[in-house]
Amino acid sequence: MPGIDESLLEAMRLPGARGASVVDWISGLALGAVGDAPGGDAEATAAETAELARLATESGVLALTGGDDATGETAAGGPGGPSGKEPPVQDLIITNADSYHLLRFVTTTFDSTVFVHLWLDRSEGNLALARIRLAEMADRLVLG
Repeated sequence: MPGIDESLLEAMRLPGARGASVVDWISGLALGAVGDAPGGDAEATAAETAELARLATESGVLALTGGDDATGETAAGGPGGPSGKEPPVQDLIITNADSYHLLRFVTTTFDSTVFVHLWLDRSEGNLALARIRLAEMADRLVLG
């Protein structure tokens, strides 16, 4: 099971990857970063993306509501499934003229406040592939 550094290096192997970080959305601190950061400052990027993540996860409109899934029970029978506590939002995708930003929330055995931010070049990156691989990577990520 890879840790933060190994996971970030794996993310950077995706086509078009410009930078990646693991961020705590409560504190806004980068737990690890590799590659470039939008604006050139990894800590400022972590703080700004943490604010976006916080808004999405605390939103009553965007978070999971209604239906059977609102109980937090999964097909595996426990809260958040076999791997632990599920965040209320799986991922966020932001597109702009020259890049994609993908924020994938990490599921942990405790109340996770961590997400992976991947910055992709729009002309070289494959958003669908990146989303799939980032989800797989986040599932294997070991924090600690």
